[in-house]
Amino acid sequence: MGPGKEANEESVILISDDETDAETTLGNSVVVIDSSDIQEDKSDLEEKKSEEIVDEESGLVVTFCKKGMVMPHARYDCMTHPFERTENETCIPVKQNSDMCGQCYCYVCDKLASECQYWTTSSSCHCNAHNKSKFWKDQRNFTLTGVLIIFNLEPAEIDTDLRHGGELLFKFLRELSIKYNNYLSGEIVLSLQDCVCPSKQTPGPCSVCSRLQNEVIYRYSDVFNLVSLFINKAEKEKPKTAAIMLLGAAREIALHKDPAQSWQNLGPSESLKLAVPFLMSRITKNLQRMLVLSDFPKQLYEKFISFFQTIPLPPYCFKFTNCLNIPSWDHRLLTTVLKGQNITGEQKKNGKKEFLWEVLNVVKARTEKMESMGRYKELVRYLKAVKCNEGVGLRDLRDKIPFFLCKSGDFTSAAYALLLPINNLACCTACRLIPLEFECYLKMFWTGSVPSGKDFQDSDEWILNVGSPVKCCTLIKQALRVLYNNQSLYRNSRCWSTLITILGSSPILEQNGLLTTLTLREPPSSFRQKNFWALKLFLEGLLYRMPVLHDVVSMITRDLNYQKNTLLKLWQTLGPDYVGELLCLFLSFRNSQLQSVGIFLSHVVIENLNQCPWAKSLDIFRLKAFKRPHLETANHLQLNKFVSILENL
Repeated sequence: MGPGKEANEESVILISDDETDAETTLGNSVVVIDSSDIQEDKSDLEEKKSEEIVDEESGLVVTFCKKGMVMPHARYDCMTHPFERTENETCIPVKQNSDMCGQCYCYVCDKLASECQYWTTSSSCHCNAHNKSKFWKDQRNFTLTGVLIIFNLEPAEIDTDLRHGGELLFKFLRELSIKYNNYLSGEIVLSLQDCVCPSKQTPGPCSVCSRLQNEVIYRYSDVFNLVSLFINKAEKEKPKTAAIMLLGAAREIALHKDPAQSWQNLGPSESLKLAVPFLMSRITKNLQRMLVLSDFPKQLYEKFISFFQTIPLPPYCFKFTNCLNIPSWDHRLLTTVLKGQNITGEQKKNGKKEFLWEVLNVVKARTEKMESMGRYKELVRYLKAVKCNEGVGLRDLRDKIPFFLCKSGDFTSAAYALLLPINNLACCTACRLIPLEFECYLKMFWTGSVPSGKDFQDSDEWILNVGSPVKCCTLIKQALRVLYNNQSLYRNSRCWSTLITILGSSPILEQNGLLTTLTLREPPSSFRQKNFWALKLFLEGLLYRMPVLHDVVSMITRDLNYQKNTLLKLWQTLGPDYVGELLCLFLSFRNSQLQSVGIFLSHVVIENLNQCPWAKSLDIFRLKAFKRPHLETANHLQLNKFVSILENL
């Protein structure tokens, strides 16, 4: 309201606090006190300030008065011009109702009466409006809310965002009406003169064209494009604005009718019965996310849902009937799940089982909301309990449960969660890990730190010491179980080297996520030269993978054959003990392919005795211990030949 103007100097204006007292104050919210009750002389007024003026009839006591200011007021409260109340007179101004002072406001338009375009307009006559008439109250609400009146919103609920949404929706509805009317008009795609079929033998249209002549085609594509652009625009607006836009658009397209008498084979955007469900799907998915992610006031939240439920959906949109029946965050079942009081997501209500069941779009939105707020423990409880119509999508979200547990600081539970199936799923999270995720998990378990981002890819910066790291023995056990459960990880050498790197690093992580390698003493030369245990462990692991073993043996034999000179020089340095250990290692296997490597090495010695003066010092008795049936027949014969040569040296 604008500032008030000064009143007549011969009166004082008092504004009543309660409009219900209007009947006791001459039907108005203003009380007039005659100036004769107040001393005009300034000096006398100063003396009378402490004196009281009492109105015995009304009980009003005035302890001090001064010249009043006429404040902005509704026309029916004006003390300068009398007002006559009527219920719904809109034809002509009643008596002096059209008169106004400078501070009179239009009750309907909520602006100065002098600025009201409908003050004395026939069929409107806002000068007759007052707050005791239901008709004028409805007129005021409609004027203030505009198109928002269809949402059953009170004027007090309408803020800037809602009003902006109403303005955009109103403009859209006018444009949509034009497009829809054009659609209903249709287009004639074939007439008598249009027939140019090659099979035509007589003048005029052929038999096929005769049936199709003057057929009207109804293409919905222009309406579809307009609604699509409006949805795109709504997606960029604030939540309240967007909700008004989307709900209004949903109501309008649901009311659209297909005037075609029979099915017309048109494209998905040209056929109304295909285009409307597609648009409705876009609209409802956006609304579902808004209802979950936006903090709408509870009353507004419920009004949005109620409005959608009143939309008369056509048969081809029946699947959207309950799509916005989304439990609010304070819903009892959802609350008990988030607090950990209900781990199954089931409860009995009126003797019937009730499940926490939500569509995937809502589950994703709730996950996004809780993740952004850092409510990881609640998020884990929710994902374990909720049920969904799309199993694969829900499984992908549940695969992040170990990551969310790490974010909450519970690294040990996360290590075990990798191998635990959720709700009897066919397999566990470990089966679907990729090398990057495996490496990231090992780093988190070892250091008790987590990436600062929302994904494994966002690992440039880490939050240190979120919780207690996993014990070394538990980490090794779970890491090996993951590797043996996931064949792609098992076959990836990077994963094995990552495990070794992690165990050889400090549990104190740098801010950028880099590990600090521990410094170890150099092992003795004997360990470095004769670490046959590692080779044996490697070869034993290949015994269960025969195709791989065959390839490895072929590569070893090929490389040894190419590097004979290098091999002989190395043996000259390492001596007979090393060569004997190497021969016995390969001959000790019961696999003929591995035995053949030992036989190949013996042939290298025999063929180069002049370069192997140490050969006579080989442990002949140990070589003789390898007898049949341990060795294959051919390998046994070759070994006997090698031993005989050594004995004759």
